[in-house]
Amino acid sequence: MAKVETPTELFVHKLGAALTMEETILEMLENLQEESSDPSLQRQLQEHHTETQQQIQNLRRIFEALGEEPETQPCPTIEGLDKEGKQMIKQVDDSLVDSVILGSVIETEHHEIAVYDGLIIKAEQMDDDDVVALLQENLEQEEATLDKAVKAAEQSAQTLVQQYS
Repeated sequence: MAKVETPTELFVHKLGAALTMEETILEMLENLQEESSDPSLQRQLQEHHTETQQQIQNLRRIFEALGEEPETQPCPTIEGLDKEGKQMIKQVDDSLVDSVILGSVIETEHHEIAVYDGLIIKAEQMDDDDVVALLQENLEQEEATLDKAVKAAEQSAQTLVQQYS
């Protein structure tokens, strides 16, 4: 890999990692929909899948606006969250799978929000309002998804505690 030497090169590199992140999450969401037994959770995962496709398009539009070819970069954090989630799903009773999925979604959303915050900071310094707007759109979707996941996790936890009390 070539050495990253300028702020623009760093931004493009991080943008590539964000693209990898979203493409990996797209696959994760498909798998989680199959694992989930709750129709409401399955629907939320499907909605986020559709949003993730749009986020990928936004990232590709940013590459285009910068005159760069979309180039994916490693995203080990998401790979680790995916691996951890899969292992946990195998270890828990079927009644706890949806709870594990919601926990994984929350962890993943926090990471995505951090990634977009970092990209927005860099894009603002590059003074590119169009790029900032596309990143902001992705960030707002991630924040909304996190909010929904937290509320669903709270309801799920309350139900589980009552069942096991």
